[in-house]
Amino acid sequence: FHDAARWSAVFDDPARDAWQRPEEVLRHLALAPDAQVADVGAGTGYFSVRLARAVPQGRVWAVDIEEDMVRFLNDRAQREGLTNLRGVLATPTDARIPAPVDVILVVDTHHHIDDRPTYYRALRNSLRPNGRVVIIDFTRESPEGPPPQFRLTPAQVDAEMSEAGYTRDGEALSLPRQYLLTYRAAAGG
Repeated sequence: FHDAARWSAVFDDPARDAWQRPEEVLRHLALAPDAQVADVGAGTGYFSVRLARAVPQGRVWAVDIEEDMVRFLNDRAQREGLTNLRGVLATPTDARIPAPVDVILVVDTHHHIDDRPTYYRALRNSLRPNGRVVIIDFTRESPEGPPPQFRLTPAQVDAEMSEAGYTRDGEALSLPRQYLLTYRAAAGG
């Protein structure tokens, strides 16, 4: 995912709205205006900029492991006047979220993470009390997304998140080509 400017034409294509349904996702998240949010695997900021507008008194950490994406995101935030949005350079094993957040959003990225239970176990330290992890990823039937062998079912995600110390919170939201699953840290987990 090098060359953020080239990827922006793909990731930020307005046609994506029809199946990604960003406004429906934001309604589902029901963020307070001062919410603290991390967008893990933020890419060029498709969700990050929307999140920043949804939390005008809050903060959005746009996390990515690609230095070019983080640079692109920070330039985009400045260009669009989003002073509450900041790109964060992560590593494949550490999101490096600078401060505890209310929501960690992981869109189209979950399937890229190696050793997911360990990764999400570590992310618990980045959540505020009662914080949520929201995972959106591709269904097996989707015409978009990674090769089928890398796609996970909601049941597989549930099992991994349970191993990491989370429980599912509420019903899944079905999007045209994806699922949205919400988790909270299990008590004492």
